[in-house]
Amino acid sequence: MKTTDNTFIEADFTDQDLESMIFTRCAFYRCNFNHAQLSDAQFIDCQFFESGNISGCRFDYADLKGASFKNCDLNMSQFVGAECFGIEFRGCNLKGVDFNRASFANYITQKSFFCSAYITQCNLSYANLADQLLEKCELYENRWTGCNLVGASLQGSDLSRGEFSQESWLQFNLQHCNLSHVDLTGLDPRRVNLHGVTICSWQQEQLLAPLGLIIHGD
Repeated sequence: MKTTDNTFIEADFTDQDLESMIFTRCAFYRCNFNHAQLSDAQFIDCQFFESGNISGCRFDYADLKGASFKNCDLNMSQFVGAECFGIEFRGCNLKGVDFNRASFANYITQKSFFCSAYITQCNLSYANLADQLLEKCELYENRWTGCNLVGASLQGSDLSRGEFSQESWLQFNLQHCNLSHVDLTGLDPRRVNLHGVTICSWQQEQLLAPLGLIIHGD
């Protein structure tokens, strides 16, 4: 089912089945999607934040497995406890979004899991991704400035062309990540495990500067 060019104000979608719905150019202001079934739903060019408000929409404990958000404004939205395995955010504003206790992982056993998420060309400034597992995911060309990544593991993910705060480097596991074309200012290889990390040749100068090494061109 498709819905286009509609506006929803303070609508309550709690516990509703919206699986595989397609919303295009819709506006959702102060709406509640808590516990909703949104697996494989698509949101294209949608607004979830109204200028002047201090919070966005709520997706707490919603089933968002395989859901897709493209060119959407989700500023200050809440995804607390949401099931986000396979979720897609492309070109979205995720500034200040709270993913506390959300899950991007599918557990096979208590200690065996794999992750799936596609978050690209998004603004994740000041978002909360603390303690999240986002391993081997597509996470390129994002703005991570001020994002809370404390205790998170992005191991093996593609972080290329991303923008990070200097304090970010000590917060999360970035082993085996692709950091190509990322400003590495503040990343001290003596304090951060860079095993398996991929960088471009021109990034060597930034990476080795904390060690006092000066790199000259050939």
